[in-house]
Amino acid sequence: MLSGMLTGISTTMIPMNIAMVLFGCFMGSLIGMLPGLGPITAVALMIPVTYGLDPSSGMVLLAGVYYGAIFGGSTSSILINAPGEAATVATALDGYPLARQGHPGKALAVAAYASFSGGTISVIMLMIFAPILASVATSFQSADYFALMILGLTAVSAFAGRGGVLKALLMVVLGLMLATVGTDQTSGVQRFTFGSLELLDGIEFLLLAMATFALTEALSIVLKRDESSDSLKPRTIGFKNLKVTKSEFKQIAPTIGRSSLLGFIIGVLPGAGATLGSFMAYGMERNLASPEEQKKFGKGSLRGLAAPEAGNNAASSGSFVPLLCLGIPGSGTTAVMLGALIAYGIEPGPRMLTANPQVFWGLIMSMYLGNVFLLILNLPLIPYFARLLAVPRNFMVPMILFFSLMGVYLVTFNDFDILMMVIFCIAAMALRLMNFPMAPLLLGFILGGLMEDNLRRALLIYNDSFSFMWERPLTLGINLATLLILVFPMIRSFIARRKGGGKPGNEVVVEV
Repeated sequence: MLSGMLTGISTTMIPMNIAMVLFGCFMGSLIGMLPGLGPITAVALMIPVTYGLDPSSGMVLLAGVYYGAIFGGSTSSILINAPGEAATVATALDGYPLARQGHPGKALAVAAYASFSGGTISVIMLMIFAPILASVATSFQSADYFALMILGLTAVSAFAGRGGVLKALLMVVLGLMLATVGTDQTSGVQRFTFGSLELLDGIEFLLLAMATFALTEALSIVLKRDESSDSLKPRTIGFKNLKVTKSEFKQIAPTIGRSSLLGFIIGVLPGAGATLGSFMAYGMERNLASPEEQKKFGKGSLRGLAAPEAGNNAASSGSFVPLLCLGIPGSGTTAVMLGALIAYGIEPGPRMLTANPQVFWGLIMSMYLGNVFLLILNLPLIPYFARLLAVPRNFMVPMILFFSLMGVYLVTFNDFDILMMVIFCIAAMALRLMNFPMAPLLLGFILGGLMEDNLRRALLIYNDSFSFMWERPLTLGINLATLLILVFPMIRSFIARRKGGGKPGNEVVVEV
């Protein structure tokens, strides 16, 4: 491993590759900040640039664009509540409320620190455990992935307010239902398309995310008519607002460590990706929080902001394990990068470590440099990004509407999608006024297709028997973990009542 590290350092420290890392991080951050343009789009846009480069320089550039887009994708989520990428949906839950409370600089700074820490920790783990984790990833079967999706859906309790678990579950079911719209990839049967050709390919995630978050937020600003929140004074947004106190660092440090570890493990699993890593990190952190701290989640909690940012960046680095060691893309973005590797004539897999060590180790070691560049690039610009909230409401609302509508149109080039987004926005606004959370809807929509595919394969393997849920030890272990997560809040609530003597006045209500 030491010789491989030296090979990677010598490859990365070439001036050309340093320039490619810097350029990739800058372009990835810039594209990631724009609502509607995620890491897949960013990497795809950069592939033509790599045609004239050697393999190590080209892959270093694409890797920089990838984690740069993940790193910068939190900006639009925090400032205007417009998560253009699934991996940053959970970031908006606490990042946007914190920004609206007058702390946009601190919100962006915490996101930057968490992203940097999550990325750095995951790169260290990638370097040390990549071969071992690759063999573990191959042991996962369809039954295990289905159980993992169920485990991911248990994070729904993290998005529920007081007495809102049932509402959150209903929104998950609605998201699962929306995920079934379109043509079934296995049988070719059209489902819930109502004869519309535009629905044959299903509903775009970006359309649903913009309708349920960005557009509804713009309408909420108009309906509230709160002049006090019209804008933030520009003089209140400066470099001093980036300061995170020692007590706040102590508060989020364990969160970043736990979320980075969980995110990396999730990222290693082919098909899981940064989205599931961010949601599960957020759900884990809220369930581990004290009852008093749980009340702050969704209202600007620093732990609620740091957890998904560390989780999604760690998962994005973890997704390189199946790509490099198995030749299996761990996410949609790494699938595009797999095509770039094949175009270079490089066959990713177990032999890549010996056949192309410069590309393998150069890619890994460049991530260290990339994380440092991202922190250096983003921190000085945070006060200028934060000034976006100083824009008066009369200008802010049209800006949100413009970026949301154009973001969807530039991806699909379909007028029908704009109409659907408006319809979803109206429905989401009605649900929001009735205190239905939107995050569980997106979580169910994101995991719906993966759950269906893995459930179908598991049933075929086990002859339409649900015994697959307990026959394999790994599947059984995941299901037991899911059960533990579900009953843990009730156990803690029971213990709290016992400590309070069981008196009604001393009862502690735990939000789940």
